[in-house]
Amino acid sequence: MKILLASSEIHPYSKTGGLADMVGALAKTLAHSGNRVGVVTPLYRGILEKYPDVKKADWYMDLLVGSRRIQGELWIAEPAPNLTIYFVHQPEFFQRAGLYQEHGIDYPDNAERFIFFAKAVTHMARYLPWQPEIVHANDWQTGLVPLLIQHLKLSEGWGNVPRTCFTIHNLAYQGIFPAADYSLTNLPYDFFNPNGVEFYNSMNCLKAGIAYTDVITTVSPRYAREITTPEFGCGLDGLLRKRQNSLFGVLNGVDYEEWKTVGNSYLRHAYSIQQLGGKLQNKLELQREVGLPVEPSIPLFGSITRLADQKGLDIQLGALEEMLSTRMQFVLLGSGAPRYEKAYLDLARRYPTKVAAKIGFDQGLSHRIEAGSDFYLMPSRFEPCGLNQMYSLRYGTPPIVRVTGGLDDSVIDVSEDSENADGIKFMEYSARVLAKAMRKALVLYLEPELLEHYRENAMKADFSWQRAVQQYQRIYKVSQNQ
Repeated sequence: MKILLASSEIHPYSKTGGLADMVGALAKTLAHSGNRVGVVTPLYRGILEKYPDVKKADWYMDLLVGSRRIQGELWIAEPAPNLTIYFVHQPEFFQRAGLYQEHGIDYPDNAERFIFFAKAVTHMARYLPWQPEIVHANDWQTGLVPLLIQHLKLSEGWGNVPRTCFTIHNLAYQGIFPAADYSLTNLPYDFFNPNGVEFYNSMNCLKAGIAYTDVITTVSPRYAREITTPEFGCGLDGLLRKRQNSLFGVLNGVDYEEWKTVGNSYLRHAYSIQQLGGKLQNKLELQREVGLPVEPSIPLFGSITRLADQKGLDIQLGALEEMLSTRMQFVLLGSGAPRYEKAYLDLARRYPTKVAAKIGFDQGLSHRIEAGSDFYLMPSRFEPCGLNQMYSLRYGTPPIVRVTGGLDDSVIDVSEDSENADGIKFMEYSARVLAKAMRKALVLYLEPELLEHYRENAMKADFSWQRAVQQYQRIYKVSQNQ
Protein backbone atom coordinates (compact mmCIF):
# COMPACT_ATOMS: atom_id res chain seq x y z
CA MET A 1 0.00 0.00 0.00
CA LYS A 2 1.20 3.57 -0.72
CA ILE A 3 0.59 5.87 2.26
CA LEU A 4 1.32 9.58 2.75
CA LEU A 5 1.22 10.71 6.39
CA ALA A 6 0.83 14.40 7.24
CA SER A 7 1.88 15.72 10.63
CA SER A 8 3.01 19.00 12.15
CA GLU A 9 5.72 17.10 14.08
CA ILE A 10 7.58 13.81 13.86
CA HIS A 11 10.12 12.11 16.11
CA PRO A 12 13.09 12.51 16.07
CA TYR A 13 13.08 15.71 13.98
CA SER A 14 10.51 17.82 15.87
CA LYS A 15 8.43 17.21 18.97
CA THR A 16 6.15 18.88 21.50
CA GLY A 17 4.21 15.77 22.53
CA GLY A 18 2.94 12.29 21.77
CA LEU A 19 1.86 13.17 18.19
CA ALA A 20 5.52 13.19 17.13
CA ASP A 21 6.21 9.79 18.71
CA MET A 22 3.11 8.21 17.18
CA VAL A 23 3.73 9.45 13.63
CA GLY A 24 7.43 8.57 13.71
CA ALA A 25 6.81 5.04 14.97
CA LEU A 26 3.77 4.43 12.74
CA ALA A 27 5.66 5.54 9.63
CA LYS A 28 8.69 3.40 10.46
CA THR A 29 6.62 0.28 11.19
CA LEU A 30 4.37 0.72 8.13
CA ALA A 31 7.50 0.95 5.95
CA HIS A 32 9.08 -2.06 7.67
CA SER A 33 5.88 -4.00 6.89
CA GLY A 34 6.44 -3.50 3.15
CA ASN A 35 4.36 -0.38 2.47
CA ARG A 36 5.64 2.65 0.53
CA VAL A 37 5.47 5.47 3.08
CA GLY A 38 6.01 9.21 2.96
CA VAL A 39 5.60 11.76 5.74
CA VAL A 40 5.06 15.49 5.09
CA THR A 41 6.09 17.78 7.94
CA PRO A 42 7.36 21.38 8.30
CA LEU A 43 11.09 22.11 8.25
CA TYR A 44 11.51 23.79 11.62
CA ARG A 45 14.49 25.73 12.90
CA GLY A 46 17.41 23.52 13.92
CA ILE A 47 16.54 20.42 11.89
CA LEU A 48 19.16 20.99 9.17
CA GLU A 49 21.89 21.61 11.74
CA LYS A 50 21.02 18.52 13.75
CA TYR A 51 20.26 16.13 10.87
CA PRO A 52 22.78 16.48 8.01
CA ASP A 53 21.06 13.63 6.11
CA VAL A 54 18.19 16.04 5.28
CA LYS A 55 18.92 17.17 1.70
CA LYS A 56 17.35 19.74 -0.60
CA ALA A 57 15.08 18.30 -3.30
CA ASP A 58 14.39 19.71 -6.75
CA TRP A 59 10.81 20.59 -5.86
CA TYR A 60 9.29 24.03 -5.41
CA MET A 61 5.71 25.01 -4.74
CA ASP A 62 3.84 28.26 -5.22
CA LEU A 63 0.54 28.18 -3.34
CA LEU A 64 -2.30 30.65 -3.04
CA VAL A 65 -3.21 31.41 0.58
CA GLY A 66 -5.92 34.05 0.67
CA SER A 67 -4.65 36.86 -1.53
CA ARG A 68 -0.95 35.93 -1.16
CA ARG A 69 1.13 33.58 -3.27
CA ILE A 70 3.51 31.80 -0.90
CA GLN A 71 6.52 29.82 -2.05
CA GLY A 72 7.94 26.72 -0.43
CA GLU A 73 10.76 24.27 -1.03
CA LEU A 74 11.05 20.59 -0.30
CA TRP A 75 13.85 18.90 1.61
CA ILE A 76 13.95 15.15 2.09
CA ALA A 77 15.43 12.44 4.28
CA GLU A 78 15.28 8.68 3.79
CA PRO A 79 15.87 7.22 7.26
CA ALA A 80 14.77 3.67 6.36
CA PRO A 81 13.90 1.54 3.31
CA ASN A 82 10.47 2.45 1.83
CA LEU A 83 10.32 5.60 4.01
CA THR A 84 10.79 9.21 2.87
CA ILE A 85 10.33 12.27 5.08
CA TYR A 86 9.33 15.36 3.09
CA PHE A 87 10.13 18.62 4.88
CA VAL A 88 8.22 21.71 3.72
CA HIS A 89 10.61 24.67 3.93
CA GLN A 90 8.91 28.04 4.31
CA PRO A 91 11.17 30.28 6.43
CA GLU A 92 8.55 32.93 7.27
CA PHE A 93 6.26 30.32 8.80
CA PHE A 94 8.49 27.60 10.22
CA GLN A 95 11.92 29.02 11.09
CA ARG A 96 10.85 30.14 14.56
CA ALA A 97 11.79 29.39 18.15
CA GLY A 98 8.70 27.22 18.72
CA LEU A 99 6.46 24.96 16.67
CA TYR A 100 3.14 26.56 17.62
CA GLN A 101 3.91 29.17 20.26
CA GLU A 102 6.53 31.13 22.18
CA HIS A 103 6.51 31.82 25.94
CA GLY A 104 3.20 29.96 26.23
CA ILE A 105 1.43 32.21 23.69
CA ASP A 106 0.22 30.83 20.33
CA TYR A 107 1.59 32.48 17.21
CA PRO A 108 -1.07 34.92 15.93
CA ASP A 109 -0.70 33.65 12.35
CA ASN A 110 -1.14 29.93 13.15
CA ALA A 111 -4.19 29.79 10.87
CA GLU A 112 -2.19 31.05 7.89
CA ARG A 113 0.81 28.86 8.75
CA PHE A 114 -1.14 25.62 8.85
CA ILE A 115 -3.52 26.46 5.99
CA PHE A 116 -0.36 26.84 3.90
CA PHE A 117 0.94 23.53 5.27
CA ALA A 118 -2.36 21.73 4.54
CA LYS A 119 -2.22 23.06 0.97
CA ALA A 120 1.38 21.86 0.66
CA VAL A 121 0.34 18.36 1.79
CA THR A 122 -2.52 18.32 -0.72
CA HIS A 123 -0.20 19.53 -3.50
CA MET A 124 2.20 16.68 -2.75
CA ALA A 125 -0.57 14.09 -2.51
CA ARG A 126 -1.54 15.08 -6.03
CA TYR A 127 1.87 15.35 -7.69
CA LEU A 128 4.17 12.83 -5.98
CA PRO A 129 5.38 10.42 -8.69
CA TRP A 130 4.50 7.36 -6.60
CA GLN A 131 0.85 8.50 -6.23
CA PRO A 132 -0.28 7.78 -2.64
CA GLU A 133 -3.39 5.65 -2.23
CA ILE A 134 -4.00 6.85 1.35
CA VAL A 135 -3.42 10.30 2.86
CA HIS A 136 -3.37 10.03 6.66
CA ALA A 137 -3.70 13.43 8.38
CA ASN A 138 -3.26 14.06 12.11
CA ASP A 139 -4.82 16.62 14.45
CA TRP A 140 -6.06 20.12 13.70
CA GLN A 141 -2.87 21.28 11.98
CA THR A 142 -3.71 19.02 9.01
CA GLY A 143 -7.47 18.90 9.53
CA LEU A 144 -8.13 20.81 6.30
CA VAL A 145 -6.32 18.21 4.16
CA PRO A 146 -9.31 15.85 3.65
CA LEU A 147 -11.50 18.83 2.69
CA LEU A 148 -8.91 20.22 0.25
CA ILE A 149 -8.58 16.81 -1.39
CA GLN A 150 -12.35 16.43 -1.65
CA HIS A 151 -12.68 19.93 -3.14
CA LEU A 152 -10.04 19.23 -5.82
CA LYS A 153 -11.77 15.97 -6.66
CA LEU A 154 -15.07 17.81 -7.15
CA SER A 155 -13.82 21.01 -8.78
CA GLU A 156 -10.94 19.81 -10.94
CA GLY A 157 -11.86 16.20 -11.54
CA TRP A 158 -8.74 14.85 -9.82
CA GLY A 159 -8.74 11.26 -11.01
CA ASN A 160 -7.39 8.40 -8.91
CA VAL A 161 -7.85 10.56 -5.82
CA PRO A 162 -6.37 9.07 -2.60
CA ARG A 163 -8.66 8.03 0.25
CA THR A 164 -8.25 9.90 3.51
CA CYS A 165 -7.79 8.89 7.14
CA PHE A 166 -7.81 11.44 9.96
CA THR A 167 -6.50 10.73 13.47
CA ILE A 168 -7.65 12.66 16.54
CA HIS A 169 -4.90 12.54 19.17
CA ASN A 170 -6.65 14.87 21.61
CA LEU A 171 -10.10 16.29 20.85
CA ALA A 172 -9.53 19.22 23.21
CA TYR A 173 -7.14 20.88 20.72
CA GLN A 174 -9.27 21.91 17.75
CA GLY A 175 -7.52 24.72 15.87
CA ILE A 176 -10.35 27.26 16.20
CA PHE A 177 -9.82 30.60 14.41
CA PRO A 178 -11.93 33.66 13.52
CA ALA A 179 -14.36 33.17 10.65
CA ALA A 180 -12.41 35.75 8.63
CA ASP A 181 -9.46 33.33 8.43
CA TYR A 182 -11.57 30.95 6.34
CA SER A 183 -10.84 33.19 3.33
CA LEU A 184 -7.20 32.03 3.56
CA THR A 185 -8.31 28.55 2.42
CA ASN A 186 -9.64 29.91 -0.93
CA LEU A 187 -12.41 27.33 -0.61
CA PRO A 188 -16.04 28.03 -1.52
CA TYR A 189 -18.18 29.23 1.37
CA ASP A 190 -20.44 26.21 0.75
CA PHE A 191 -18.16 24.32 3.18
CA PHE A 192 -18.46 26.99 5.89
CA ASN A 193 -21.64 25.70 7.51
CA PRO A 194 -22.63 23.86 10.73
CA ASN A 195 -22.14 20.47 9.03
CA GLY A 196 -18.69 21.48 7.83
CA VAL A 197 -15.94 23.85 8.96
CA GLU A 198 -18.09 26.38 10.85
CA PHE A 199 -18.22 26.10 14.66
CA TYR A 200 -20.12 28.78 16.58
CA ASN A 201 -19.26 31.43 13.96
CA SER A 202 -15.60 30.41 13.90
CA MET A 203 -13.47 28.15 11.70
CA ASN A 204 -12.66 24.77 13.29
CA CYS A 205 -9.83 22.87 11.58
CA LEU A 206 -10.27 19.66 13.58
CA LYS A 207 -13.97 19.63 12.74
CA ALA A 208 -13.10 19.90 9.04
CA GLY A 209 -11.00 16.74 9.33
CA ILE A 210 -13.79 14.85 11.09
CA ALA A 211 -16.48 16.00 8.64
CA TYR A 212 -14.69 15.38 5.34
CA THR A 213 -12.34 12.42 5.84
CA ASP A 214 -13.23 8.90 4.69
CA VAL A 215 -12.32 7.25 8.01
CA ILE A 216 -11.54 8.64 11.45
CA THR A 217 -9.27 7.06 14.03
CA THR A 218 -8.40 7.98 17.55
CA VAL A 219 -5.81 6.60 19.89
CA SER A 220 -7.75 4.05 21.96
CA PRO A 221 -11.02 2.10 21.65
CA ARG A 222 -12.50 3.57 24.84
CA TYR A 223 -11.64 7.15 23.81
CA ALA A 224 -13.37 6.50 20.46
CA ARG A 225 -16.54 5.75 22.45
CA GLU A 226 -16.05 8.55 24.99
CA ILE A 227 -15.78 11.34 22.40
CA THR A 228 -19.27 10.56 21.10
CA THR A 229 -20.67 11.69 24.49
CA PRO A 230 -21.24 15.27 25.70
CA GLU A 231 -18.84 14.74 28.64
CA PHE A 232 -15.81 14.08 26.42
CA GLY A 233 -16.99 15.39 23.02
CA CYS A 234 -15.73 18.98 23.41
CA GLY A 235 -18.72 20.25 21.44
CA LEU A 236 -18.16 17.82 18.55
CA ASP A 237 -19.97 14.78 19.98
CA GLY A 238 -22.97 15.27 17.68
CA LEU A 239 -20.81 15.16 14.55
CA LEU A 240 -18.84 12.20 15.92
CA ARG A 241 -22.05 10.28 16.65
CA LYS A 242 -23.12 10.98 13.09
CA ARG A 243 -19.82 9.53 11.85
CA GLN A 244 -19.39 6.73 14.39
CA ASN A 245 -19.65 3.96 11.75
CA SER A 246 -16.42 5.39 10.30
CA LEU A 247 -14.75 5.96 13.70
CA PHE A 248 -12.14 3.47 14.97
CA GLY A 249 -10.01 3.36 18.12
CA VAL A 250 -6.45 2.02 17.85
CA LEU A 251 -4.15 2.02 20.86
CA ASN A 252 -0.82 3.64 20.12
CA GLY A 253 2.16 1.32 20.27
CA VAL A 254 5.39 1.52 22.22
CA ASP A 255 8.85 1.54 20.66
CA TYR A 256 10.34 -1.41 22.54
CA GLU A 257 13.75 -0.71 21.03
CA GLU A 258 13.84 2.38 23.23
CA TRP A 259 11.78 1.22 26.20
CA LYS A 260 13.63 -1.92 27.25
CA THR A 261 15.09 -3.23 30.49
CA VAL A 262 18.10 -5.00 28.95
CA GLY A 263 20.69 -3.06 26.96
CA ASN A 264 19.29 0.34 27.96
CA SER A 265 22.02 2.97 28.38
CA TYR A 266 19.78 4.99 30.75
CA LEU A 267 19.60 2.14 33.30
CA ARG A 268 22.60 1.02 35.36
CA HIS A 269 21.07 -2.38 36.11
CA ALA A 270 19.46 -4.68 33.53
CA TYR A 271 16.58 -6.93 34.54
CA SER A 272 14.00 -9.21 32.94
CA ILE A 273 10.97 -11.37 33.76
CA GLN A 274 13.38 -14.20 34.60
CA GLN A 275 15.76 -11.96 36.59
CA LEU A 276 13.84 -9.20 38.39
CA GLY A 277 16.59 -8.42 40.90
CA GLY A 278 17.96 -5.53 38.84
CA LYS A 279 14.70 -3.63 39.36
CA LEU A 280 15.43 -3.21 43.07
CA GLN A 281 18.95 -2.00 42.26
CA ASN A 282 17.46 0.62 39.92
CA LYS A 283 15.15 1.72 42.74
CA LEU A 284 18.11 2.32 45.06
CA GLU A 285 19.91 4.25 42.29
CA LEU A 286 16.79 6.37 41.72
CA GLN A 287 16.40 7.18 45.42
CA ARG A 288 20.04 8.25 45.50
CA GLU A 289 19.74 10.34 42.31
CA VAL A 290 16.69 12.34 43.42
CA GLY A 291 17.89 12.82 47.00
CA LEU A 292 15.49 10.54 48.87
CA PRO A 293 16.65 8.23 51.68
CA VAL A 294 17.98 5.02 50.12
CA GLU A 295 15.59 2.51 51.68
CA PRO A 296 14.85 -0.69 49.72
CA SER A 297 11.81 -1.55 51.84
CA ILE A 298 9.90 1.76 51.41
CA PRO A 299 7.29 1.68 48.59
CA LEU A 300 8.20 4.27 45.93
CA PHE A 301 5.51 5.84 43.72
CA GLY A 302 6.54 7.61 40.51
CA SER A 303 4.89 10.11 38.15
CA ILE A 304 6.13 11.66 34.89
CA THR A 305 3.66 14.16 33.51
CA ARG A 306 2.81 17.39 31.80
CA LEU A 307 1.62 19.58 34.66
CA ALA A 308 -1.87 20.32 33.34
CA ASP A 309 -5.44 19.95 34.62
CA GLN A 310 -6.07 17.03 32.24
CA LYS A 311 -3.54 14.91 34.12
CA GLY A 312 -5.54 14.75 37.38
CA LEU A 313 -2.96 16.63 39.41
CA ASP A 314 -5.52 18.19 41.74
CA ILE A 315 -6.59 14.77 43.00
CA GLN A 316 -3.00 13.49 42.96
CA LEU A 317 -1.90 16.34 45.23
CA GLY A 318 -4.91 15.74 47.49
CA ALA A 319 -4.20 12.02 47.73
CA LEU A 320 -0.53 12.64 48.49
CA GLU A 321 -1.43 15.02 51.33
CA GLU A 322 -3.46 12.17 52.81
CA MET A 323 -0.96 9.37 52.10
CA LEU A 324 2.35 10.97 53.07
CA SER A 325 1.62 10.19 56.71
CA THR A 326 2.17 6.53 55.76
CA ARG A 327 5.45 4.80 54.98
CA MET A 328 6.01 5.71 51.31
CA GLN A 329 8.02 7.90 48.94
CA PHE A 330 7.02 9.80 45.80
CA VAL A 331 9.06 11.17 42.88
CA LEU A 332 7.71 13.48 40.19
CA LEU A 333 9.23 14.64 36.89
CA GLY A 334 7.32 17.22 34.87
CA SER A 335 6.73 20.81 33.84
CA GLY A 336 3.78 22.97 32.90
CA ALA A 337 1.32 25.18 34.77
CA PRO A 338 3.24 27.32 37.30
CA ARG A 339 0.67 26.66 40.05
CA TYR A 340 1.32 22.91 39.82
CA GLU A 341 5.09 23.36 39.66
CA LYS A 342 4.86 25.44 42.84
CA ALA A 343 2.55 22.92 44.55
CA TYR A 344 4.89 19.96 43.96
CA LEU A 345 8.00 21.92 44.92
CA ASP A 346 6.20 22.98 48.11
CA LEU A 347 5.29 19.36 48.84
CA ALA A 348 8.95 18.34 48.41
CA ARG A 349 10.04 21.16 50.73
CA ARG A 350 7.56 20.06 53.42
CA TYR A 351 8.37 16.34 53.08
CA PRO A 352 12.07 16.27 52.11
CA THR A 353 12.51 12.59 53.07
CA LYS A 354 9.36 11.49 51.24
CA VAL A 355 8.91 13.64 48.12
CA ALA A 356 11.27 14.58 45.28
CA ALA A 357 9.99 16.96 42.57
CA LYS A 358 12.07 17.60 39.45
CA ILE A 359 10.69 20.38 37.25
CA GLY A 360 11.61 20.03 33.57
CA PHE A 361 12.13 17.05 31.32
CA ASP A 362 15.01 14.58 31.34
CA GLN A 363 14.75 11.54 29.06
CA GLY A 364 17.21 9.48 31.10
CA LEU A 365 15.51 10.26 34.40
CA SER A 366 12.13 9.36 32.90
CA HIS A 367 13.46 5.85 32.16
CA ARG A 368 14.92 5.57 35.65
CA ILE A 369 11.64 6.63 37.30
CA GLU A 370 9.72 4.05 35.25
CA ALA A 371 12.24 1.34 36.16
CA GLY A 372 12.96 2.31 39.77
CA SER A 373 9.44 3.00 41.04
CA ASP A 374 7.36 0.29 42.68
CA PHE A 375 4.10 1.82 41.39
CA TYR A 376 3.30 4.47 38.80
CA LEU A 377 0.57 7.12 39.33
CA MET A 378 -1.56 8.24 36.36
CA PRO A 379 -4.90 9.61 37.64
CA SER A 380 -5.87 11.50 34.47
CA ARG A 381 -9.17 13.35 34.22
CA PHE A 382 -9.20 12.11 30.60
CA GLU A 383 -6.50 10.34 28.58
CA PRO A 384 -7.01 9.65 24.85
CA CYS A 385 -4.30 6.98 24.87
CA GLY A 386 -1.48 7.55 27.31
CA LEU A 387 1.98 6.07 26.88
CA ASN A 388 3.54 6.21 30.32
CA GLN A 389 1.29 3.46 31.66
CA MET A 390 2.57 1.24 28.81
CA TYR A 391 6.18 2.15 29.59
CA SER A 392 5.47 1.28 33.24
CA LEU A 393 4.08 -2.11 32.26
CA ARG A 394 7.16 -2.91 30.16
CA TYR A 395 9.35 -1.94 33.13
CA GLY A 396 7.38 -4.13 35.56
CA THR A 397 5.98 -1.15 37.47
CA PRO A 398 2.23 -1.67 38.07
CA PRO A 399 0.39 1.54 37.13
CA ILE A 400 -2.39 3.05 39.23
CA VAL A 401 -4.77 4.58 36.68
CA ARG A 402 -8.22 6.10 36.43
CA VAL A 403 -10.74 4.27 34.25
CA THR A 404 -10.70 6.54 31.19
CA GLY A 405 -9.58 6.37 27.56
CA GLY A 406 -6.47 4.35 26.80
CA LEU A 407 -5.74 3.82 30.49
CA ASP A 408 -8.75 1.55 30.73
CA ASP A 409 -7.85 -0.27 27.50
CA SER A 410 -4.25 -1.01 28.48
CA VAL A 411 -4.32 -1.95 32.20
CA ILE A 412 -5.89 -5.05 33.80
CA ASP A 413 -7.06 -4.39 37.36
CA VAL A 414 -6.18 -6.66 40.28
CA SER A 415 -9.88 -6.86 41.18
CA GLU A 416 -11.09 -7.77 37.66
CA ASP A 417 -8.72 -10.61 36.85
CA SER A 418 -6.24 -11.53 39.55
CA GLU A 419 -4.55 -14.15 37.36
CA ASN A 420 -3.71 -11.72 34.53
CA ALA A 421 -3.75 -8.39 36.41
CA ASP A 422 -0.92 -5.90 35.95
CA GLY A 423 -2.15 -2.72 37.66
CA ILE A 424 -4.74 -0.97 39.82
CA LYS A 425 -7.71 1.01 38.46
CA PHE A 426 -10.13 3.41 40.11
CA MET A 427 -13.25 5.04 38.69
CA GLU A 428 -14.38 8.08 40.70
CA TYR A 429 -12.40 11.25 40.03
CA SER A 430 -11.53 12.18 43.62
CA ALA A 431 -8.50 12.39 45.90
CA ARG A 432 -10.23 10.08 48.36
CA VAL A 433 -10.65 7.26 45.83
CA LEU A 434 -7.12 7.70 44.45
CA ALA A 435 -5.77 7.47 48.02
CA LYS A 436 -7.79 4.26 48.45
CA ALA A 437 -6.12 2.83 45.32
CA MET A 438 -2.70 3.81 46.69
CA ARG A 439 -3.51 2.03 49.96
CA LYS A 440 -4.37 -1.05 47.93
CA ALA A 441 -0.88 -0.78 46.41
CA LEU A 442 0.71 -0.54 49.87
CA VAL A 443 -1.09 -3.75 50.92
CA LEU A 444 0.08 -5.44 47.71
CA TYR A 445 3.65 -4.33 48.48
CA LEU A 446 3.50 -6.45 51.65
CA GLU A 447 2.84 -9.56 49.52
CA PRO A 448 6.08 -9.83 47.51
CA GLU A 449 5.18 -13.05 45.69
CA LEU A 450 1.87 -11.64 44.45
CA LEU A 451 3.51 -8.34 43.51
CA GLU A 452 6.17 -10.20 41.54
CA HIS A 453 3.41 -12.10 39.70
CA TYR A 454 1.79 -8.79 38.69
CA ARG A 455 5.18 -7.39 37.65
CA GLU A 456 5.72 -10.40 35.39
CA ASN A 457 2.25 -9.99 33.88
CA ALA A 458 3.02 -6.33 33.22
CA MET A 459 6.27 -7.12 31.42
CA LYS A 460 4.48 -9.65 29.18
CA ALA A 461 1.91 -7.10 27.91
CA ASP A 462 2.26 -6.48 24.16
CA PHE A 463 1.76 -2.93 22.95
CA SER A 464 4.13 -3.19 20.00
CA TRP A 465 3.70 -0.96 16.97
CA GLN A 466 3.45 -4.07 14.81
CA ARG A 467 0.13 -4.86 16.47
CA ALA A 468 -1.14 -1.30 15.93
CA VAL A 469 0.00 -1.22 12.29
CA GLN A 470 -2.00 -4.34 11.47
CA GLN A 471 -5.11 -2.49 12.67
CA TYR A 472 -4.26 0.65 10.67
CA GLN A 473 -3.77 -1.40 7.52
CA ARG A 474 -7.24 -2.90 7.97
CA ILE A 475 -8.71 0.59 8.47
CA TYR A 476 -6.97 1.89 5.33
CA LYS A 477 -8.63 -0.94 3.40
CA VAL A 478 -12.01 0.06 4.86
CA SER A 479 -11.47 3.61 3.54
CA GLN A 480 -10.74 2.24 0.06
CA ASN A 481 -14.00 0.28 0.07
CA GLN A 482 -16.20 3.23 1.07
